Amino acid sequence: MIRFLLNLYMFIVIADALLSWVPQYRNESWAKLINQLAGYTVNPIRKLLPNDLPLDLSPIIVIIIIQLIPSLW
Repeated sequence: MIRFLLNLYMFIVIADALLSWVPQYRNESWAKLINQLAGYTVNPIRKLLPNDLPLDLSPIIVIIIIQLIPSLW
């Protein structure tokens, strides 16, 4: 059950990263919900990373952390 929830959240983070490349969907209610759900983990990591990076690496870092959580058990 926990692995399912972690995989579901990983797909939410991936969907948020993909939606950031498609600006016409930013104002849709479902896109705002995905952005809000992914923001719980992505935004704190964004604040830790330097602003001058050419790519936003925070979703990649979140996905790596999500993949590491089951291996800790």
